[in-house]
Amino acid sequence: MEKLNIELQHCYGIKQLQHTFDFHGKSVISLYAPNGTMKTSFAKTFSDLQNGKLSKDLIFPDRETTRNIKDENNYDITPEKIFVIEPYNEAFKSEKMSTLLVNKELKEKYDKIYTDLENLKDSFIAEMKKRSGLKVEIEEEISQTFTSYPNEFFKVLGRLKTEVMNAQSENFGDIEYSEIFNDKVIKFLETKDFSSRLEDYIEKYEELVDSSTYFKRGVFNHNNAATIAKNLSDNGFFQAKHSLSLNSDGKESTAVGSLDELTHIIEEEKNSILSDESLSKAFEEIDKKLKANQDMRNFRDYLLKNMKLLPELKNLDGLKQKIWLSYFMDSKIEFLTLENKYSEAKKDIESIVEQAKKEETDWRNVIDIFNRRFSVPFELVVINQEDVILKQDGPNINFKFTDSSDSCEVKEQDLLTVLSNGEKRALYILNIIFEVEARKNQGLDTLFIVDDIADSFDYKNKYAIIEYLKDISSKPNFKQIILTHNFDFHRTVSSRLDMERRHKLTAFKNGDSVVLKQEHYQNNPFTHWKQHLSTPSMLIASIPFVRNIAEFTGDINSFEGLTSLLHIKNNTKTISLDALKTSFNQILNDAADFTALGTEKTVHELIMETGDSLSQLNHENLKLEDKITFAIAIRLKAEEYMIDKINDPELVANISSNQTYELYEKFVELFPEEVESITLLDQVNLMTPENIHVNSFMYEPILDMGSGHLKALYLNIDSLLN
Repeated sequence: MEKLNIELQHCYGIKQLQHTFDFHGKSVISLYAPNGTMKTSFAKTFSDLQNGKLSKDLIFPDRETTRNIKDENNYDITPEKIFVIEPYNEAFKSEKMSTLLVNKELKEKYDKIYTDLENLKDSFIAEMKKRSGLKVEIEEEISQTFTSYPNEFFKVLGRLKTEVMNAQSENFGDIEYSEIFNDKVIKFLETKDFSSRLEDYIEKYEELVDSSTYFKRGVFNHNNAATIAKNLSDNGFFQAKHSLSLNSDGKESTAVGSLDELTHIIEEEKNSILSDESLSKAFEEIDKKLKANQDMRNFRDYLLKNMKLLPELKNLDGLKQKIWLSYFMDSKIEFLTLENKYSEAKKDIESIVEQAKKEETDWRNVIDIFNRRFSVPFELVVINQEDVILKQDGPNINFKFTDSSDSCEVKEQDLLTVLSNGEKRALYILNIIFEVEARKNQGLDTLFIVDDIADSFDYKNKYAIIEYLKDISSKPNFKQIILTHNFDFHRTVSSRLDMERRHKLTAFKNGDSVVLKQEHYQNNPFTHWKQHLSTPSMLIASIPFVRNIAEFTGDINSFEGLTSLLHIKNNTKTISLDALKTSFNQILNDAADFTALGTEKTVHELIMETGDSLSQLNHENLKLEDKITFAIAIRLKAEEYMIDKINDPELVANISSNQTYELYEKFVELFPEEVESITLLDQVNLMTPENIHVNSFMYEPILDMGSGHLKALYLNIDSLLN
């Protein structure tokens, strides 16, 4: 993008603005906009574009809004190419921050290792989902069941590998996990009343197991027996014509030669226990509780089909493990394939993770940029750097706060409670740098709308910001429009970034339109005025400058003579242009020439004529020299009015300093009832002193002042005299 063509109508107070920003030769444009001109509305409009919102007129929402923002090829500027930097936004966090923590080479290695592993895991998890009836968070549930932590899934696989290979567990593979382990059932099972009845049932069940012919409590029950029977059959035990002997606890052993025989014996023994009258009675007590509502009735129906679960309900954590282990054993091939793949990759992954922890990456570059330029009592610490680099997690950031003798880590919300406003703003700048550096690394074409980012900063940090803007101005894919209502910042940015005149703009209102023009003055305007003293407003505006030089050099006569042109003195209306030329040449070493204006006219007459002429202009684009001329004329008229009203020559003669204010105080004392006049004269005191005593270092206040305000004040003061 070399050009930006904008057409705005009724966008947050901008009634009309058409302009082409030309970035040829320099990627930065500085736009000085006096208060109330367009700055905030301009930034808000681009913020809407960035966020995919429509712009509007807040005061008159029914007005039709136009927002055309295009490049030199008439293509719309897309939202991702816009980034508006607000003056301050405490809540802003760059979404691209984590990309600065990523080492691409490490990330590619990590991703390559994990691709096959993740595919195998997804397939295995899908099988577990089908078996368990759970819909989400299968990994986390398995991990938490065996380790109490949600992110140790692969550690669980390694821990259970031997058991799965040897099938050393009771088989609960036919149990649907979600039928038991859901919030409503768990809440019921943990009630005191149910637990008491369950204990009665288990006590009777264990008595029956103890008296069983073949089963032995804690060693060999009907679940173990069924598992063994299945394993023997699966491994060809009976097909090989082998038989086994069942010990009947002191009685004659029973020989078993087939799976059917063994299954029949196990079922008979199990049924003899579960159909026991005392056990059935204990179950009836439980059953009463299970009929409370539909959820419990559904659970009861499930229990009736799976009575083997009842004794297990006493230890829910243990039952969880048994069910998952049973699923794993039933999916042994998939389980072992996944675990073996992870074991092969584990060493490589550990090596990459260890390297990731030590990585500096571009994150460190941002911190260095910030710490080098800004003075703040904190630095950033990333707690989970390896996870950000490898797993696309967001960075978990703490701050190390340091005072003169100690330091400690604090969280951002705690840090904000102790930082000064300036330090908070510096933290905001840090987040902006993250965003900018991330866009730079990704090569994103970006137009930055920089809205008074240095406002309210001290000079050190203000210059630090300017230097950073200079750094990024060299990036070919970045363009900047720097908005400010502070002329000093505008001047400094323009100078430090070495801008051409066409890249330095000022905004003013012309009727309903906002117009952007090349800035007239970037350095001391007096240099330009000296060369054009035949222009009335430039000559008049030079008087305060030359008066300051006379004061600095100790030329008291010239200083007092020029002061008589800025305040009403006995000789104010008699000083001729010829006398002014003599004074100028004496101070400026014969550098002044304004003979084209004539020599007989008095300076006071020239000031009043020029003020009258400027008051007739119908636009608001007054130059600096015009505004200073207005200010001088306003004050002279105001003093003349007050002197005439007070009518005390001795009082005026004794005023040695602050003449306008001293006259105002006396006027208020003598004429308190003249409220309208006092109000106007108060405005004169507020609006003109700094403007008249303008020098080469401080002329920003009058630039910020609206032309319309000065014009209206001039006409109102003039009406007092006529």
